[in-house]
Amino acid sequence: MQFKNTIFLIASIAMFHWAHAQNSTASNVQNPSSTRYIRFGIGLGDDHPQGMAVKHFAQIVSEKTQGRIKIELFAGGKLGNDQTMTDALQAGKLEMTAPDTSSLVRFTKGFGVINFPFLLNSETDADMLLDSNFGKELLATLPAHRLIGLGYWENGFRNLTNSRSPVTRKADFIDLKVRVMPNAMFSDTFETLGSQPLKLPFPEVYENLKDKKVQAQENPLITIYSSRFYEVQQHLTLSRHAYSAWVPMISKAVWESLSVADQKVFETAMQESTLYERQLIRSRNAQMVGELKKLGMKVTEIDRTELPIIRLSTRKVIDKYAKEFGEDWTKKLYIQLALNENRKLMQGQGNR
Repeated sequence: MQFKNTIFLIASIAMFHWAHAQNSTASNVQNPSSTRYIRFGIGLGDDHPQGMAVKHFAQIVSEKTQGRIKIELFAGGKLGNDQTMTDALQAGKLEMTAPDTSSLVRFTKGFGVINFPFLLNSETDADMLLDSNFGKELLATLPAHRLIGLGYWENGFRNLTNSRSPVTRKADFIDLKVRVMPNAMFSDTFETLGSQPLKLPFPEVYENLKDKKVQAQENPLITIYSSRFYEVQQHLTLSRHAYSAWVPMISKAVWESLSVADQKVFETAMQESTLYERQLIRSRNAQMVGELKKLGMKVTEIDRTELPIIRLSTRKVIDKYAKEFGEDWTKKLYIQLALNENRKLMQGQGNR
C-alpha cells in the first residue's frame, strides 16, 4: 500500500508540473510579467524609411502593451530577401517582414496589377487605390497562404536617369539602352517605348553606367541618390513610370497566437506607422530632388501632352499582363480607379 501511495504521489507531482508548463506557454502573450519578442526582417537599411517605419511600429506596440511585446528590427537583409523571409513566415520560422507587392504575385496574381506602367499620377492616387476595398481584397487573399497582410507602405514611383539627353517625350525613349529591374513587364514597357531594355545585376549597374555600356537606369529617387548615380548620369526624368509598395506582414500562426486585444494593438500601430512611413519617404524624396539638382543633375518631367501618347503605347503591355495577372483583378483595378476619380471630382480635386 505504501508503494502504491508513493507512485501516486510521484505521478501527481509530475502531472502538476506538466500542466503548469503548458499553462505558462499558452498564456505567454497575456502574462504581463513575460516579454514576447517579434522579429521583423527587411532587406533595406535601418536608416531607410522602411527601417524607420519598423522602429516607429515597434515603439507604439511596446508602449501600448506596456513592454509585453517587443518588435526587433533585423535590417539589411540579415534574415534573407523578400522571398526567403516570406517563406520563413509561412513556415513559422520568422514573425514579420515587408516584401514588395511584386514578390506576392506567386500567391495572388492580382498583386501584379499594381505595377502596371504609367498607372498612377500621384502619391494621392496610390493611397486611394491601396487603402480602398481593392487593396483590402488583395490582402484578404493572404491568410490562405499562412500570411496576414497588415497594410501597405510606400516604396514609391520609379524614375529614369540617363547620360544622353533629357527625356520628356515618347521619341526620347527610342534606342535608349536602359537597365531595368529584372521583371518581364518592365522590359516589355521600355521595349514598347522603343528603348533597349537590359538586365544587369544591381551591383554591376554603376560601373556599366560609368563605362557608357549602359545609358540609363530606372529606380526610386532614394536608390538613385544612395547609389551615387548622379556621378555617372546627367539627366533625371521624374517619369513615374511605375509605382511600388511594400506589404508589412505577420505569420498567420503568430497572429493567431496573439490575443484579440493585442491584434488590435498591432492594427492600430500599423495604421499609425503607415502614415508615418508615407510622410517620411515623401519628405525624403522631395529632399532627394533638391539634392540631385545641387549635385548637377538636370531634372525634367514627361510633358503632360505626351503622357496620353505614352499610355496609349503601353496599353498593349497592360493587355498582355492583364491575362497573366487575371482579367478579373484588372477589371476590379480599373473600377476602383474610376471610383477614385469620381470621388476626387466630388471633392473638387479632379483637375491635376
